Amino acid sequence: MNKLQELKKHLKRGKVYRRADLSKWSKSVDRHLDELVQDGTLQKLSQGLYYYPEVTVFGETPPEEEVLVRSFLKDKRFLVTSLNAYNTLGVGTTQLYNSKTVYNHKRHGDFNLGGITFSFRVKPHFPSKVTPEFLLVDLLNNLDQLAEDSKEVFLKVRSKAKIMDAKKLKKSLQEYGSVKTKKMLEPVLAL
Repeated sequence: MNKLQELKKHLKRGKVYRRADLSKWSKSVDRHLDELVQDGTLQKLSQGLYYYPEVTVFGETPPEEEVLVRSFLKDKRFLVTSLNAYNTLGVGTTQLYNSKTVYNHKRHGDFNLGGITFSFRVKPHFPSKVTPEFLLVDLLNNLDQLAEDSKEVFLKVRSKAKIMDAKKLKKSLQEYGSVKTKKMLEPVLAL
């Protein structure tokens, strides 16, 4: 069996691989990666990041977002969200955005992974999952990035904050709110 076939034996469908992951099975990893991309076995997602696609009756599936980000970061501590998530709060945001935000402890910047733009932001604290309270605080943290009228959105956020679970909202504000967000929301929660 040749070395390329030996390397293929270690690949699992649906998995994202870093170049470094594959180097333990090949002494000519770059050449083998080129060959595997050329023959369609692997898809190149980004510099040093490859995907072995799963095949369904509808064709090849893209990598799961969480698997992709975990492999890119080499870490499982992250939160993927989007400015689109604010639309679920009912505070007047309706725009659709074409990128995802990844709060994490390692990387900062915009990266295209498999055709999707991820905006990686290093944050000291973020929840393990998105909650309505976190979303409201995060919306105010990112208010300047929204296409909507920020004053109008803030008025609706104030109304929304009054009907949310005050204890959970205060906790999210303390843990995840910027100084500016705290100044905007604390007077509303004091009522």
